[in-house]
Formats: sequence, structure tokens, C-alpha cells
Amino acid sequence: MYKIRTLNNIAIAGLERLPRATYEVASEIQHPDGILLRSFNMHDMELPDSLMAVGRAGAGVNNIPVDKMSARGIPVFNAPGANANAVKELVIAGMLMGCRNLCQAWDYSRQLNGDDKAINKAVEAGKKQYAGFELPGRTLGVIGLGAIGRSIANAAIDLGMNVIGFDPGLTVEGAWQLSATVEKATSVDALLAKADFVTFHVPLIDATRNMINAERLKIMKDNVVILNFARNGIIDDEAVCAAIKTGKVYAYVCDFPSNLLKDHERVIALPHLGASTTEAEDNCAVMVAEQVRDYLENGNIHNAVNFPEMIMQRSEGSRLTIANNNVPNMVGQISTALADKGLNIVDMLNRSRGDLAYTIIDVDQPPGDDLLSKIASIEGVLKVRTL
Repeated sequence: MYKIRTLNNIAIAGLERLPRATYEVASEIQHPDGILLRSFNMHDMELPDSLMAVGRAGAGVNNIPVDKMSARGIPVFNAPGANANAVKELVIAGMLMGCRNLCQAWDYSRQLNGDDKAINKAVEAGKKQYAGFELPGRTLGVIGLGAIGRSIANAAIDLGMNVIGFDPGLTVEGAWQLSATVEKATSVDALLAKADFVTFHVPLIDATRNMINAERLKIMKDNVVILNFARNGIIDDEAVCAAIKTGKVYAYVCDFPSNLLKDHERVIALPHLGASTTEAEDNCAVMVAEQVRDYLENGNIHNAVNFPEMIMQRSEGSRLTIANNNVPNMVGQISTALADKGLNIVDMLNRSRGDLAYTIIDVDQPPGDDLLSKIASIEGVLKVRTL
């Protein structure tokens, strides 16, 4: 029986992927094999010795101490792309709200007083101050072309916009999913100089913190609309508010309210709605539950942020998995340990990712505890499991 602890409410659609016959799932469970969470902050949490996998029902993992997990050989799974449509729709809505002044106009209408005749007169007199501009022919800059960024870029093309994108980590597979008309920027600055709208879809790391600041705002087009539905901290809010005063920025639409932003007349600050749809929550929960289950039952790794992609079909015999530091001769030492105990390798897969490596080995006989202890004692081995 596998034990799964939930640190947030996880959509039922995901929990249903963990059969009750083999999984016990609860928020207060002791000695969990796996943890599922959404926004819970794990950084100050004491990690149980039993823990083997962590699944984040979403894309960002800033709330998870990934380095600590890696040091213990624990994969951290996420759900990239599961909420892509939800965020795409919100970004498109944000562009329309920003360029058509919809929130400001709505607020104006709500403040109208008098009978209908007076209201109609006030509408005709006041509407000119909320005139905006349209999307077709404008240029959208997309920084970060993962599943979300690609979805937004393609949707903007369908709306008649020009799109320029920047992502130094764009894969060949990712590029195939982009419209051929998306222009590739050589740098963030090159993108910012051309864009009428800019949207961000990158994690918050040192390289992206305050990516839009006072200096970069100087090279941007006048009346630019800035959208941030990625992470708080990517935009220097004070610099953007100052740029709104000068007319450099037309509107700022984000998912992260603050005292500075919430009452600003040219800022639309939403309460972190990016993935807040029933469909996105279901998709994220299903994806991460299936990934954690496949790891616990088969040792396979799919969509882990700290370990390589590892999928190997089960063969006859027993399965061993080894997580270790990426150092020379690790596979040789493991193979020797197996041979010394008379075990034959039926199938094996080994890959590395940065400083970490992972090996799946199917052997013809069940490994004993002494063999597991011997492998675990090899310098650099972080975790050994038998399935």
C-alpha cells in the first residue's frame, strides 16, 4: 500500500487515478511515500525519511526545495502544459482589457447615477475617454516559449497579430509546435524594442528577476501593454508605475496585486487567476498523479524538474532504480555489485541531467537486502529502490 499525503486540495479527477486498493491518500498521513501539492510552501517543512516522490499540480516549483529533494534522490514532478489553455485565455483577455480600457470603462459605468436618460447622456459624454486600440497588426512579444508561451503565440497569430518570441531553451519539438510566422528574437532587448504587447512565461530565477526594470523600459515602444501572468518579481512594479506616468506604458495587467498596484488607474491586478479553472485544476491533478504513480510503481520518470526523462517498459524479473550523483564509473560499480551476487541484467536504461543521474535495471532474480545495502554504500548513490 502506497501512502500519499496531500498538502493542498487536489482535484478529485487526479486522486481517482490512485486506486484505493493500492493507495492511501490523506492530508494528515504519516510516513508518506509521495506528496501532492499545489501552492503549499515546503521550504520550512521537515521532510519524512519515507518520502520518494513529490508532485506539484501545476508548473512552477518555487514553493518546493528542489535542491534538498535532489540531494536525497527524490524526483519533483510538475504538470507543464496542463494549464496552458487557461493561462492562454487569461492573457488574451488581459490584452483586450488593457488595450480597450474595459475595466476602467466598467468602473465608470458602475459609478453613474440618475435616471436612465441621465445615464445615457453621461455615457455618450464619457465614453471617449476610454477609447482604445485593436489587436490586429500589433506586435506581441512572448518571452518564454514553453507550452503556455507557444499556445499564446499561436492564438495571437490567429487574431491577426504579429508575434515575436524569445526563448534560448526552445527545443526542436517545441519549435515544431509554433506557427511558422512567429519571428525569433535574438535577445530580450531585441524583442522589447519591437513589441506593442509583452507577455512573460518564465520561472522566477535570478536571471528573470526584475527582467523589466527602469533601464529596459527605456528601450520599449511608447504605449506598450505589459502582461505578467507568470510569477511575481519578474516585473519591477515601481518602475512600471513610473513609466505609466510618463506615457511609456499604456497599461499593466498582472496576476499579483499589491498596495502599489491594486488601486492604480492604469493597472489591472487580478487575484492570481492564471490556472484557476476547473479544467486546468483537473488536468494538472491528473497529470501529476499519473506521473507519481508511474514512478512509485515502475520507477519511470516523466516531467521531473530535477531528473532526466526515463521511461522503460517492464520486463520479466525484478526492477531496481538508482538515483546518484553524475560521476564516472557509477554504472560499472552497480553492474559489478549485481554480478557479484549472481544477478543477470535483463534490461537497463541510464541517463543524466546536470549533476544527477538515474538508472533503471531489470534483473532476472529478486535482489536481496545485502545487495541493496552494497549499492547504497557506493559513494555518490542517493537512493536505491527495488520494485
